[in-house]
Amino acid sequence: MAMGEEEEPQETPLLRTQPAETSLKRTGTKWTAVAHVITGVIGSGVLSLAWSMAQLGWIAGPLTMLCFAFITLYSTYLLSDCYRFPDPEYGPQRNPSYLEAVDASLGKKAAWICGTFVEISLYGVGIAYTITSAISMRAIQKSNCYHKEGHEAKCEYGDTSYMLIFGAVQIILSQIPDFHNVQWLSIIAAVMSFAYSSIGFALGFAQVIENGYVMGSITGVSASSAIDKVWNISQALGDIAFAFPYSLILLEIQDTLKSPPPENETMKKASTIALVVTTFFYICCGGFGYAAFGENTPGNLLTGFGFYEPYWLIDFANACVVLHLLGGYQVYSQPVFATIEKWFADKYPNSEFINHNFSIKLPFLPAFGLNLFRVCFRTAYVVSITVISIIFPYFNQVIGVLGALNFWPLTIYFPVEMYLRQRNVEAWTTKWIMLRAFSFLVFFLALFALIGSVEELISAKLS
Repeated sequence: MAMGEEEEPQETPLLRTQPAETSLKRTGTKWTAVAHVITGVIGSGVLSLAWSMAQLGWIAGPLTMLCFAFITLYSTYLLSDCYRFPDPEYGPQRNPSYLEAVDASLGKKAAWICGTFVEISLYGVGIAYTITSAISMRAIQKSNCYHKEGHEAKCEYGDTSYMLIFGAVQIILSQIPDFHNVQWLSIIAAVMSFAYSSIGFALGFAQVIENGYVMGSITGVSASSAIDKVWNISQALGDIAFAFPYSLILLEIQDTLKSPPPENETMKKASTIALVVTTFFYICCGGFGYAAFGENTPGNLLTGFGFYEPYWLIDFANACVVLHLLGGYQVYSQPVFATIEKWFADKYPNSEFINHNFSIKLPFLPAFGLNLFRVCFRTAYVVSITVISIIFPYFNQVIGVLGALNFWPLTIYFPVEMYLRQRNVEAWTTKWIMLRAFSFLVFFLALFALIGSVEELISAKLS
């Protein structure tokens, strides 16, 4: 077992466990891990990076992205050493998931706390994806309206109807039984994320060429007051924090690697390559977006290229965003479904409502199982996300809050604490002081980003 035998896994509703499959043949390599990391990292967060660069300016913007890349890389080094416990090279116990590693290293209480942050993170991603998809669907309709009615037409639309459509589709997709049945959605989502990110990068580059000069300044965009500038900078930090981390999937990726060599060595090399590629891509997207628009850099890069020509390319990019988020929503929601449903099934094993599956056969479709509890719970989950998204339909602000809220605990604190515990690092030694200082510095950075992002979210709601 991934946890101690004396522990009963069903006692921890936020912690999913599974037996360590010692007979499972692991064939992953450095390059497969690189592919997994890049696919997992590059997503809708890239759309806000041009705006973040604009708030920070030409010097602080790239340096901040490099700083977050270094912080993320160092934390992945610490976390990859926590895959095997107690021996980081060839110990008898594997930790194939983030929560199992926390439980094995720090105990049940830490696992509960960590699990709470994980579930908040996954739930928050659903909100961010709902908002982003609505913005993209609205952009498609707006672009087509201008193309059909002319550039002077009043093509203004709200977000609510699009969020309801997206939520209705997710209610249907959420009835997919488990994570293993959404692999096709994950593949589509990965292809789409590369497509729209590349289009955004290319359009920014083309806009700079068309302008004939580079916009922007060293200090970034101006603000109405010094305090507004501070809040904008803090929200930019939150947006960048949302785009980089992948700690929640690192150990799952590492669990696919063959050994020898030790999995942690391979994972460190893969993380280094993947983050170099991702950071270069992020800086290019953010930089060319800022260079193209300067003071008018939009919060969502794909809504800033106008809605005129090439309207078909803008439509295609936004359609890719929607398709990516349709699948990405399920990739992040299915673990929540599995966790909660397993806990209820273990808690109430004799409940027909929770445990009984009905077989349904519709014309021209294969038979599928229907569970009443699953239908009710997953529908309520999607509805709650949709309602919150309608109340707070603010892309940049929501991204900033989510990035700032989850970056420190999941990317820094728990990896540092697990590393200190597993390596038995004594208190007040040089390594102990340096790791603690690293954790505290990032904590204050994340706190600053969180305060500013929350303030901007409240201001947007009140305005």
